[in-house]
Amino acid sequence: MGRVAAIDCGTNSIRLLVADVSTSDDGSRWLRDVHREMRVVRLGQGVDATGVLAPEALARTRAALVEYTKVLRRKGTERVRMVATSATRDAANRDEFFAMTREVLGVEAEVISGDEEARLSFTGAVSDVDGVDGPFLVSDIGGGSTELVLGSWDGVRGEVVAAKSVDIGCVRLTERCLRSDPPTPAEVDEAVAAARAELARAFAVVPVERARTWIGVAGTVTTLVALAKELPAYDPDEIHLARLSVAAIRELTGRLLTLTHDERAALGPMHPGRVDVIAGGALVVRTLAEHLAEHGVTELVASEHDILDGIAFALS
Repeated sequence: MGRVAAIDCGTNSIRLLVADVSTSDDGSRWLRDVHREMRVVRLGQGVDATGVLAPEALARTRAALVEYTKVLRRKGTERVRMVATSATRDAANRDEFFAMTREVLGVEAEVISGDEEARLSFTGAVSDVDGVDGPFLVSDIGGGSTELVLGSWDGVRGEVVAAKSVDIGCVRLTERCLRSDPPTPAEVDEAVAAARAELARAFAVVPVERARTWIGVAGTVTTLVALAKELPAYDPDEIHLARLSVAAIRELTGRLLTLTHDERAALGPMHPGRVDVIAGGALVVRTLAEHLAEHGVTELVASEHDILDGIAFALS
């Protein structure tokens, strides 16, 4: 058993998992959570338009890493891996980000490819499901990108068939298309067209028609499930492996698109950092759901285990 830490720095949030990894004689591995935390830092604020990481976004990320470093020391972590995804891949001043992470955390942040991001997400997402329900399609809808990965799971290891990352996510779609509060019908149509165009690029690579089970990870999906269940506050235990029908996704997305910022903020399980971008994320989920429904997959399984768990497994 070893104590490891995984940090995932995305476009919208930065998340930490400290876990103990155990390996049995047959090679199977499992994680025991020691500490799991998420902070919305909006690192990708404006990067789609400006091409650079904003100074205030870097400052928010630094503050979160300072606190995470304290947690790592308190918990006696042996190994740490930090991955950085869409926002840093796109930024002209990403060297500032890497210098800051080296100074604060003491390790190099890795900019992983979108396809590697998808594979790590798959490993984490399927770790709690029954392999007989595969093949699995795992979708990871982030702030700046969406990853789709198709594969199988035998309870010990996953086998990836195909994976693709495309440049559409809750922050990118919101900043690009959903400018009004609430968005206008024309803005919604623009966003739907953008989501369909980007996801079509993924469908050309990933044969989603082979999937028997669709698993969704990350904050957009888990927030939608929390809203659909009308939870008074966000509860990971209630959300993990909960199911959401395509009809429920359509209804919830339509409702979110009619609400103002303040009305969305008043919803019980809504994280303050997701208020501005949840409708854009829901549109990506709905677009994906409608395509999968054409191939007989009519519900979404939400997983609280995702790329963080995949990173932790990779450290073992």
